Amino acid sequence: MNKRQEDERNTAATLDSRLNQTLKNVQGLLKGRSIPGKILLSRRSDPPDSSNSKMSNNPNSKISSPSYKRSFSHNDAGPSDHTSEAVEEEFPSTNKPISIANDSKLKVSTSFGSNQPEEIRKSILGARSTDSARVMKFTKVLSETVVILDKLRELAWSGVPDNIRPKVWRLLLGYAPPNSDRREGVLRRKRLEYLDCISQYYDIPDTERSDDEVNMLRQIGVDCPRTVPDVPFFQQTQVQKSLERILYAWAIRHPASGYVQGINDLVTPFLVVFLSEYFEGDIDNWSMSDLSPDTISNVEADCYCCLSKLLDGMQDHYTFAQPGIQRLVFKLKELVTRIDEPVSRHLEDQGLDFLQFAFRWFNCLLIREIPFHLITRLWDTYLAEGDDLPDFLIYIFASFLLTWSDKLQKFDFQELVMFLQNLPTENWTHQELEMVLSRAFMWHTMFNNSPSHLIS
Repeated sequence: MNKRQEDERNTAATLDSRLNQTLKNVQGLLKGRSIPGKILLSRRSDPPDSSNSKMSNNPNSKISSPSYKRSFSHNDAGPSDHTSEAVEEEFPSTNKPISIANDSKLKVSTSFGSNQPEEIRKSILGARSTDSARVMKFTKVLSETVVILDKLRELAWSGVPDNIRPKVWRLLLGYAPPNSDRREGVLRRKRLEYLDCISQYYDIPDTERSDDEVNMLRQIGVDCPRTVPDVPFFQQTQVQKSLERILYAWAIRHPASGYVQGINDLVTPFLVVFLSEYFEGDIDNWSMSDLSPDTISNVEADCYCCLSKLLDGMQDHYTFAQPGIQRLVFKLKELVTRIDEPVSRHLEDQGLDFLQFAFRWFNCLLIREIPFHLITRLWDTYLAEGDDLPDFLIYIFASFLLTWSDKLQKFDFQELVMFLQNLPTENWTHQELEMVLSRAFMWHTMFNNSPSHLIS
């Protein structure tokens, strides 16, 4: 091996090492770990000698992953094929990605002083906060007379403990007010309003409905049995009836869009989370028949109101032609091209449009793509993003797609379609999901609001 080849090999190893350490640090944020010190954002402008390594519109079609074997080269943090002076940005430990305005590809590295206390060094290098420590942090925030939502979002981004998730979700969505003195009264009033809505619009004969309303209710009735079909709980008649009432009430109150297939999936995380206040153990052992009518009505009201709050920020995702989703799919394609151009080029060469597989991702927010037991963890991050969720979805979905970067580049059109409609995620655990969120966090940190981070 000559000297030039050896230098190239050492450079590549250094880049891989930096990215791997960065990934560990970002995963630390996701696990609730504090990372004090400085993270250096290095811009490199001289190209190295060596080349870089690589890194349906029908919502009813079924999408699921062999083993999760993706390794993380420096391209996983976004291509960085330039070398020069480093530009340093210091930012505090937070879950919210930082806006970095520069017009070249970025590289994240870390720098921590060697004279830091041993406890801090341990937390940086891999120790994670204990569950009890995280619960204490949540308890402290939630016990305030007025909950500071920014603090709650920061904690929730990394995951919410199961037993307080219903309360946290209500607060994050603005359904329950942060002022504890008003909370009980507001919830009681909203639940009564839902009950009146059901009485006025649902509990009536079809002869009192318009033709459009009859057709809408019929479509909802067809879709409810198809909702999360691999989870037996959702096959219970009473569960499907609750879904039907919630969806019909929402559609009646939102005539601009009405009912759109896919919204039925968006109710399911709320239903499971708010029912968890009344059930223990595995969801397969839950039975709605164990609950009183008043309890069921309250749970439905919470689902209805939280669904409304969630979709308020994405209204054009479900209006005619769903322009909001089409816009985000276009941005996803641009971002994937920026991060992993070989994958984007291969999909284009094979004639596969991003709308053919990513439309359903945005329409159903990945509920049909990953195991249902991981959905509530994913939605902790969704809800913590608040109004920024639609834009952050682009980064999550890019990270999700590029999990299979190497594999996708080997498939022809037919193989791509089959693979993307049946993604091998059935054996995923929280580890794979956290990896997707880690990459999304890094790419958002590096690329969001950069003037040239997208093509157009």
